[in-house]
Amino acid sequence: MFNQVHGAIKIFAGNGSRKLGAAICQKLGMKLGELDVGKFSDGETSINIKETVRGCDVFIIQSTSIPVNDNLMELLLILDACKRASAGRITAVIPYFGYARQDRKARARDPISAKLVADILQTAGANRVLTMDLHSSQLQGFFNIPVDNLMGMPALVRYFKKIGLPSDLTVVSPDTGSVVRSRALASKFNAPLAIIDKRRPRANVMEVMNVIGDVKGRTCLMLDDMIDTGGTICQGAAALMEHGAKEVLACCTHAVLSGPAIERIGASPISKLIVLDTIELPGDKQIDKIKVVSIADLFAEAIEHVSHDLPVSKLFDD
Repeated sequence: MFNQVHGAIKIFAGNGSRKLGAAICQKLGMKLGELDVGKFSDGETSINIKETVRGCDVFIIQSTSIPVNDNLMELLLILDACKRASAGRITAVIPYFGYARQDRKARARDPISAKLVADILQTAGANRVLTMDLHSSQLQGFFNIPVDNLMGMPALVRYFKKIGLPSDLTVVSPDTGSVVRSRALASKFNAPLAIIDKRRPRANVMEVMNVIGDVKGRTCLMLDDMIDTGGTICQGAAALMEHGAKEVLACCTHAVLSGPAIERIGASPISKLIVLDTIELPGDKQIDKIKVVSIADLFAEAIEHVSHDLPVSKLFDD
């Protein structure tokens, strides 16, 4: 146990991040806080914090992934309960931030849901947010409290360095929006970069147009911040194979894997998909092609830095 600046540290985890919360506490040599999260007979969420939090530095770990609204409501009620129980400072640790993609008005009369969620989190009692790989880094500006947006790439880089990657590696950005992070990954391995130019006629429907760069006879590694329905990554992998790629690997921070994602990945030419455990995968999504890498170390270190009022920026260095 380490010494705290703001009083005793207490870490709780909602149903969306129980395993990750336990792993983080194990890294810190702590015990996960006692918390019962259930439902009343009418479907309303019930929260029972079974230990004192008065004056404590409280961290609540909860990814707002599927079921998104249930996990979000759990987080909000835990925040409110801690605030009303006189917690000294409350940090919402949200490894995967749901609603992050709804950060602007794409059509007339659309809500900006990410901004609304940010407002609700602050009203519920969050004094700080600790998250990872927000879909848009500008989303930090939706908050009037500190937001630490950790990067998942160092964990992926460490994993690939551990298992080793072939010398004929080419890092591939699945779209133009992922070029910056893909270029950063390519630089870590001194590998060339390729880009898939795509067109999306409507939501969750992607049409590959062209592959920019030489992938013929090479091992391709595709990188994205999240994989939702799997259309982008799987169609991208098929395009790479059509252009002569020898093998296609893929990796991402957030394995949302909704709808037909598992079926698509299973039938795709992707040989291995490496994901971080920001989202807990149920049994039916744990297929042989998917390898889960834990980011408990990084979040444990971030929690320790926040509790000590130390710079979190050091955690961005690989």
